[in-house]
Amino acid sequence: GNTKKLAEAISAEINTTAQEAKSKESLAKNSPVFLGSGCYARKPGKDMQKFIDRNDFSGRKVALFGTSGDGRGNEIRGMEKYLKEKGAVIVGSFYCKGKSFWIINRKHPTAEDLANARHFANERVQKEGA
Repeated sequence: GNTKKLAEAISAEINTTAQEAKSKESLAKNSPVFLGSGCYARKPGKDMQKFIDRNDFSGRKVALFGTSGDGRGNEIRGMEKYLKEKGAVIVGSFYCKGKSFWIINRKHPTAEDLANARHFANERVQKEGA
């Protein structure tokens, strides 16, 4: 639920609805694209990898966000790699720590993390039209 919290903060900030990658087959042609994932064995989740595989990102501007127990952004680097292979243009990223194993980082993402995610989203839309 860590990444979902970020997705909801971001979608509220840019006036849209967050959707799960596993329930979404394809992207609308001209919609802003923010993709987020948790970190699983230093990679983005399998549902996100599948979503990227089944969509055309050629020349598409994409902003990335994610959460992980260590807060190092490995999930972001993984998504960036997959997306660049599909022709995407990465216009920014945001990541923070997330609660892990019920005890690690128990209070993350924090209110400050969520505020920073909203700020990131607002900046990306204003600057890039992501």
